[in-house]
Amino acid sequence: MSQPVKIAVAGALGRMGQAVVQTLDGRTDAIVAARFDRPGVEGEHLVGADAALAAADAVIDFTVPEASALLAEAAAARAVHHAHAPALIIGSTGFTDDQLARIDAAAKKVAIVRSGNYSLGINMLMGLVRQAAAALPAQDWDIEVYEAHHKRKVDAPSGTALMLGEAAAGGRGVGLGQVADRGRDGVTGPRKEGAIGFSVVRGGGIIGEHSVIFAGESESLTLSHSAIDRGLFARGAIAAAVWVRGKPPGLYDMQDVLGFSR
Repeated sequence: MSQPVKIAVAGALGRMGQAVVQTLDGRTDAIVAARFDRPGVEGEHLVGADAALAAADAVIDFTVPEASALLAEAAAARAVHHAHAPALIIGSTGFTDDQLARIDAAAKKVAIVRSGNYSLGINMLMGLVRQAAAALPAQDWDIEVYEAHHKRKVDAPSGTALMLGEAAAGGRGVGLGQVADRGRDGVTGPRKEGAIGFSVVRGGGIIGEHSVIFAGESESLTLSHSAIDRGLFARGAIAAAVWVRGKPPGLYDMQDVLGFSR
């Protein structure tokens, strides 16, 4: 039996960090090797980021975009100057183009799995959305992506909603940037043919609701997913950490982890 994957948990005091630690409890294929949080935050058995990188085979990071980009750069620098550098599992969302470019550059030196959602169900939904969008012509079917999250979420639309929008756009052979309609207010005029709209709700403690509506003149089709507890995202991230051990440097996603990209 192979040794368990040693995992460092970034943002260990946050909601998702705590969920990852709890989900790792009792597993035999992966263990907590270190926990760390923002610079200067101490206690709770926390270590610094450098010590965490040194102790781990993989780092699971559900923090914020800038922290994730800095962590990727630190891991890449470690790969240059040390014999060992961990892989990264990044679940943050709301990145700028510059932050994504920095992560892409780091992936030339370390293996990085980055996904807007680590749910198996969501990744299955993406495939179904792509197929439906390819089969239902834009002149007859409008596409709307609906998402709802808790009031503490700071980015909108969610990373998952954008992934679903990209799947729909990909099914129609266009780029999401060409057809996305991310905000409506006032007199907006009729809907543009082929537009992919986004509707966003923020409130209470909603963990995550996502639906993609295909609306025709006489019928509609809705494909949806509901998150019941944060453990499902933690389990997906841990599966990614187990999968990525031993993989060469590169940028991967959950479609790779689940074998959908083969």
